[in-house]
Amino acid sequence: MDISHIRKLIKLIQSSDVTEIEVTEGNETIRISRQGQVAAVAAPVVTQYAAAPAPAAAPAADAPAEAESVNEAHIVKSPMVGTFYAAPNPDSDDFVSVGQKVKKGDTLCIIEAMKMMNTIEAEYAGTVEAILTDNATPVEFGQNIFVIAPSA
Repeated sequence: MDISHIRKLIKLIQSSDVTEIEVTEGNETIRISRQGQVAAVAAPVVTQYAAAPAPAAAPAADAPAEAESVNEAHIVKSPMVGTFYAAPNPDSDDFVSVGQKVKKGDTLCIIEAMKMMNTIEAEYAGTVEAILTDNATPVEFGQNIFVIAPSA
C-alpha cells in the first residue's frame, strides 16, 4: 500500500468522528485507529507504521508549543466540535487578523456544527496575537483557536 494513500486515510480519520478504519488491498491490510489526537497505524500483513499528525493538522500540532509560551488565560478555545470559518463568507474579509484590537463581544470567527453557524465572540478586550487554525478546517472541543492578549 502506498504511503500517500496511508496519509490520506490518516487525514480522513483526523477530520471525522471515525475512530478506527481497516482497509484491505490484495494481500495487504492496514488498520488506522485514533486514540486522542494522534492516529496509530498498524499494517499486520506488511509493516508497522507510526503515524505522525498529517501536514494539514500542523497548525493544531503547533498550538501546544505556542500555548506554552503564553499565559493559558489568553487562549481562546473552541467551545464545540465543528468547522472553523474566519469570515462570514468566502468573499468577505476575516473577522479578525493578527495584531488587531478587539473589544468584548466582537466576533472572532464562526464554527459550523450540525449545519448551524455559531458565532464565537471575544470574552474580553485585547489584541489578537495569534490565530491557531486555518479557515475552513475542522476543530475539536477545547482546541486552541486564538491567542488574545488582554488590554491593560
